[in-house]
Amino acid sequence: MTKEQQVWAHEEGTPPHSLADYGIKEKASGSALVKPAFEGHQVELERNFSMLSALGLAFALLNSWTAMSASLSVVLPSGGSVSMLWGLLTSAFGAMVMALSLAEITHNLPMSGGQYDWTYIMAPAGYKNGLSFFTGWMANAGWIALVATASSLGANFVYGVAYLWKEFEPAPYQNFLLYLAFTLWATLLNVFGIHLLPIVDSTAGLWSLVGIVVVIITLLACSSGHYQPAKDVFARWTNTTGWPDGMAFILGLLQSTFGLTGFDAVTHMIEEMPRPSKNAPKVMVIAVILGSTTSFVFMVVILFCLRDWDEVLTSTTGPLLQVYYQATNSKIGGTCLIVFNIGSMLFAAQGLTTVASRMLLSFVRDRGLGKLSRPLEPVHPKLKVPVWCILFVSGWVGCFGLIELGSSVALNAILSASLVFLQISYFVPIFLLLIRGDRAFNNYNNDAVWSLGKWRRPINAMALIFITVTTVVFLFPPFIPVTSASQMNFVVVVFGIVMVMCLATWLIDGRKHFNGPSDLNMRLAMGKEA
Repeated sequence: MTKEQQVWAHEEGTPPHSLADYGIKEKASGSALVKPAFEGHQVELERNFSMLSALGLAFALLNSWTAMSASLSVVLPSGGSVSMLWGLLTSAFGAMVMALSLAEITHNLPMSGGQYDWTYIMAPAGYKNGLSFFTGWMANAGWIALVATASSLGANFVYGVAYLWKEFEPAPYQNFLLYLAFTLWATLLNVFGIHLLPIVDSTAGLWSLVGIVVVIITLLACSSGHYQPAKDVFARWTNTTGWPDGMAFILGLLQSTFGLTGFDAVTHMIEEMPRPSKNAPKVMVIAVILGSTTSFVFMVVILFCLRDWDEVLTSTTGPLLQVYYQATNSKIGGTCLIVFNIGSMLFAAQGLTTVASRMLLSFVRDRGLGKLSRPLEPVHPKLKVPVWCILFVSGWVGCFGLIELGSSVALNAILSASLVFLQISYFVPIFLLLIRGDRAFNNYNNDAVWSLGKWRRPINAMALIFITVTTVVFLFPPFIPVTSASQMNFVVVVFGIVMVMCLATWLIDGRKHFNGPSDLNMRLAMGKEA
């Protein structure tokens, strides 16, 4: 094992934070520093992402207003407008305490592996390898599932437009083919368009902001004189889930929590952005603030302009397109507005694939997938992207889409899977920070300038409570009684499969060969000096 890997042996000296400590020289490339290749990283990724493009990426990935409006079918039966608005505020609070907790860790430990890198450093010596391995599996599974959500929501939008213009007998395979089209688009752009991605991500953020403004103005103008009463907007309770009201409300949080998840995206792009120890935490927190604010405003407008609750709940076109159609009273008008949401999902699919592949790249560099790691590790020397990691992510996203063929509540399952896995990966480092405090950083944070201070423990505790409650509840079926297999929440099956694969990989290979993040000090130095 190399000296860099033995992070718990810091008695030998303070871990270096400078590349010069390794005798490595840096060369300038524009305003950013480009690091030369080192052992274990044959080809380095380029620093293409500025603070603006990184913020655009984060806002486009959260894409909260579109994500929440696209999943109206999840929340409307589970509390109606009460869950839509007050549930959103509840989720915004939960997302903010999670983001603040992870932002502090990111500032102290800016590393592309994110959760699993942090866990390795922060865990007690005897638990480093096992906890880091488990967290890495949860984070990677969560990001792959998150890519699947973009393809699923985008396919639903396009499917809805087709049905709006020409009624036909819906067939699951049609939606699945659209799902694969979104996945293919994201794959091709990530493999062949790396130098376009910063422009695409900046455009994505602008597209989302312009889209929400145009849609809000159009809906309010077209619905003038036909607004819903304030009581229906802010206090209408609807529960058709079969669950008790309290349980239904928590189930309804799936929509808003999903719309605000993925704020850790920027941590996995650290090797491709300047000054990540300062910029990454800012992007995480700002993205949650922007996502929460824009989503709340949009949800209020949707509720004021919604005319027929029953039609929205049962429409084959999907709830959002039905709201647009009701407000504009025009197929053309509704279609034009939904184009903004379809475009947002195209951007999101691309961006989520980028982040998921970088997260996977960090993990396979350290043999996180056992013997499968080595063939996935290379970065293409000409394309400058981890091609095999991108294809691996896209392949599993395609497998995820098979749920669309066999479940009548497929959307719930895919959304739940992304949240369950990601929130478990957030839980581990936040829990370690709560119980160990500054000791968890193992002297790797001696140049940190920002801290939550006395608010750290209450913020960490509230984040853990929110994660625990929502993660457990999101495993339950959205409706009861469950009378057929197609009505069950398939996230339980997905979770079980991933846990079995994780355990098998650990027993067969990981416990012998997984030694945590390789070149750890080097990667940390890159994050702190870039």
